[in-house]
Amino acid sequence: MTIETQQPHVVVIGNGMVGHHLVEQFAEGGHLTRFRVTVIGEEQRIAYDRVHLSEYFQSGDAEALALSTVDQYSQWGINLLLGVAVTAIDRTAQILQLSDGSSLHYDHVVLATGSFPFVPPMPGHDRPNCFVYRTLDDLDAIRAAAKTATTGVVVGGGLLGLEAANALRELELETAVVEFAPRLMPMQVDAEGGVVLREKIEHLGVQVLTDRATQRIEDGIDSAHRMVFQDDKVLETDLIVFSAGIRPRDELARQAGLTMGERGGVVIDDHCRTSDANILAIGEVALWNRSIFGLVAPGYQMAKVALDTLTQGERVFTGADMSTKLKLMGVDVGAIGDAHGTQHPGAKLYRYLDQVKQEYRKLVVSADGKQLLGAMLVGDNSYYDTLLQYYLNGLELPAQPEALILPQQEGGAPALGVDALPATATICSCHNVSKGAIVSCIDAGAAGVPDVKASTKAATGCGGCAAMLKDVVDHELKARGVEVSTDICEHFAYSRQDLENIVRVEGITTFADLRQRYGQGLGCDICKPAVGSILASVWNDYVLKPEHTPLQDTNDTFLANMQKDGTFSIVPRIAGGEITPQGLITLGEIARDFNLYTKITGGQRIDLFGATLNQLPQVWRRLIDAGFETGHAYGKSVRTVKSCVGSTWCRYGVQDSVQLAIDLEHRYKGLRAPHKIKFGVSGCTRECAEAQSKDIGVIATENGWNLYVAGNGGMRPRHADLFATDLDTATLIKYIDRVLIFYARTADRLQRTARWIENLDGGLDYLRRVVIDDALDLGEELEAQMARVVEQYQCEWKTTLENPEALKRFRQNINDTADDPCVVMVPERGQPRPATPEEKQQRIPAQAI
Repeated sequence: MTIETQQPHVVVIGNGMVGHHLVEQFAEGGHLTRFRVTVIGEEQRIAYDRVHLSEYFQSGDAEALALSTVDQYSQWGINLLLGVAVTAIDRTAQILQLSDGSSLHYDHVVLATGSFPFVPPMPGHDRPNCFVYRTLDDLDAIRAAAKTATTGVVVGGGLLGLEAANALRELELETAVVEFAPRLMPMQVDAEGGVVLREKIEHLGVQVLTDRATQRIEDGIDSAHRMVFQDDKVLETDLIVFSAGIRPRDELARQAGLTMGERGGVVIDDHCRTSDANILAIGEVALWNRSIFGLVAPGYQMAKVALDTLTQGERVFTGADMSTKLKLMGVDVGAIGDAHGTQHPGAKLYRYLDQVKQEYRKLVVSADGKQLLGAMLVGDNSYYDTLLQYYLNGLELPAQPEALILPQQEGGAPALGVDALPATATICSCHNVSKGAIVSCIDAGAAGVPDVKASTKAATGCGGCAAMLKDVVDHELKARGVEVSTDICEHFAYSRQDLENIVRVEGITTFADLRQRYGQGLGCDICKPAVGSILASVWNDYVLKPEHTPLQDTNDTFLANMQKDGTFSIVPRIAGGEITPQGLITLGEIARDFNLYTKITGGQRIDLFGATLNQLPQVWRRLIDAGFETGHAYGKSVRTVKSCVGSTWCRYGVQDSVQLAIDLEHRYKGLRAPHKIKFGVSGCTRECAEAQSKDIGVIATENGWNLYVAGNGGMRPRHADLFATDLDTATLIKYIDRVLIFYARTADRLQRTARWIENLDGGLDYLRRVVIDDALDLGEELEAQMARVVEQYQCEWKTTLENPEALKRFRQNINDTADDPCVVMVPERGQPRPATPEEKQQRIPAQAI
């Protein structure tokens, strides 16, 4: 008898994330010399990352989601059977029957069969173009069906439902979400948080229908399907995705006669053993203490326990932290511990609600106010990491716990310094990695986040701890005198400046191409908008091309600024603040005809507030026909060039500031940058245009123009620096060209010119050497790049109006082009304004669906 046949045979049924993690533990722990391991997976593909499944719609790259390779399994000596299912377990003979007709003897079985999507058994649920959202094959089918569809509905408003809705939205479908509960994500958010979440989702153009039970699905009149609800209201759509929860894949356990839970799931003990000591269960199929855990972190912990059980270790499963940090359609949602405050009698609550910014935060604290029991965040997850550490590590709360969720005057959410965390603090819940383990890893030679991730697996599960992991690693490296990496994120081992250089030099025009050639993974909410900004700065391409749209934020996506009530403001360009009487009349007529609120802005433009999504193209058409164009108020771009009347009218003016302001605005109006840019041009030193508080300021002198750079107002005002004096107009424009392109090349993401100059090595003197002295021999190149930006300018409103596919984005509801009846205006000072919640409750009409 050979040594191999004497090895106990462990069969892992299921090759999902949890099953694969168990296999990794076998390999990394050196246990494959003691066991013979077979892995059986129903799908033809090897284990892949279901947490980031939605990113497959953007990349189309299944390999990027793969957690391993067939070759790796072979090198480990693991027998991998893909595209095969186990049909029965004979516990007496310890034999598995397989779908291909073969059988397999086992000594131990680990059930890692996961779960399946629940589809409500309503009539019509199995019609063509009705899908679930679970596997890559499901996503391929949805993508194919979307090519001939215009509308899509997701049944289920939980986490996966909103992910599915985002996928349909990115496939350019008019999307709706139907939820049985009275709010979206009822497990994660309460009633107040649900209101904020709904508003933010609706503002992205997704229709939300709550308290809706679908009774049946039948033939539609204008679309493929008609969904009939409990109140006989209907909704028509071409495509339906069911995401109404999950159920454990426990049919094998039932067939084998194992002890089951009343509502499904195979019962396990603290060692992950089922009622048969030779059969273990982990992940979503396992029922521990009457609970099934639907997150990856508990599954990973179970995998470690199962391995310990097989190797006679002492590890036990005692439950898991179910805290989650999510970003759904760009909307932050966080839930920590007892977020609803229902598990701890006597707990005290703190709530913060900002309806204007659409942010909601809640703390659940112990009766004595010293311990954090739970937290809930909607709209801003920057508070999450700090709150999670207070919760996980039992840290005593400050004397005023509410300070942890109140907005800060500077720098965003309050941060709990990593030096305040004990070595036992859990940083990564998925892989149970402590701060101490990270420190030990660095002591052993890890030189950055990638090394720590490779060694500890931290941040490779759900990814929610990535920011905290980087903070800990950076802090420890700096403490050792090591220079910290400036990589923009884990997907690109480059700074923003490096990526800008790569894009420009290599001629890269899409995020997908940049990621494939210089990155890894699928990208994130840090690198995507940063790369979008870089591409726009370098190539000035239409931002709503399909390859660019996923990189944009909400305002850029709709080419207008979203307001608190879900309507939009429209700002046409009024170069230099100069406008004809007929132009004023036209703006007044448009505001009157569309019932818009009008406001003169601080940048000498007219802002039209209150347009609904479907009205945007109509208003743009009227404006463009009258000779107006987009003012780019929605973009990280040149916004305005403010001017005084200058020498044409003013008795103090020494230069024609209006003409220069108009020329500058038309020259730079197409420039996208790391952040917004504002100009000011004053006709004399009396400074009526407030040029010295602008990113680019110009003040007339008797001998020409003085140029100021890097000023801004806002939360941290900064006076602009005098850069050069008595310039002629041609030299002035040359210097501005060079300054702006050099800023776009070298600034960090979302960095205003004021912060840029403060952080620029050498500061103002260095900038003068680059721009005026041309010390880097870049002058002509910087000017040439600006010339390309000027040449390639396009009015994005006009481009959109000429693009039928792009216009599909601008509908309020799926089935019609009517205005949103939930938008209610009331008169005030002779103009409309958004109704307050109380006023809206009195006036809002019943929505007919």
